[in-house]
Amino acid sequence: HFATEIRRNAQRLLSLINDIIKLSELDSSEAQQGFEQLDLYGLVKDCMENLQVNAEQRKVALNFDGTDCMVRGNRQLLTELVENLCQNAIRYNNEGGTVNVTVHKLGGKTVLTVEDNGIGIPKDQQERVFERFYRVDKSRSKETGGTGLGLSITKNLVTLMGGTLSVKSEQKKGTTFTA
Repeated sequence: HFATEIRRNAQRLLSLINDIIKLSELDSSEAQQGFEQLDLYGLVKDCMENLQVNAEQRKVALNFDGTDCMVRGNRQLLTELVENLCQNAIRYNNEGGTVNVTVHKLGGKTVLTVEDNGIGIPKDQQERVFERFYRVDKSRSKETGGTGLGLSITKNLVTLMGGTLSVKSEQKKGTTFTA
């Protein structure tokens, strides 16, 4: 029992350290290295396939739709951005819930939308979810295993690539992140 608890807490600590390192890397000017033209639709499609097992374990349906959309960015950073948003949508959803991910053009810009019908975020806390270490429901911290840095990292990634990240949410109805 103790070995299992030590291992679980060590993994949580390692995840926290990795997230802090990622944030400090994003704060440096070297983060824009490796930018290239990428098909965001294809990249997101690959991420959806990788997240399918996680969604099935949580009994959440994962849907993907869109069109080919070229963007300038770093493949690894874009993958992390998509995975952060989708993993949160899966993690904070209800059993039998749905996550819808779309990639499309809107007004000449590429838009990524991750929408779930999960637990939602209270209106007064929606802007704070992008703050470092902020957690909406502190009591779920151990249950869900997050560090409170994922959305901060995601917001920094979107900003680094010249975009914006917004959230719309209603408690018990779901959340939509748009980048």
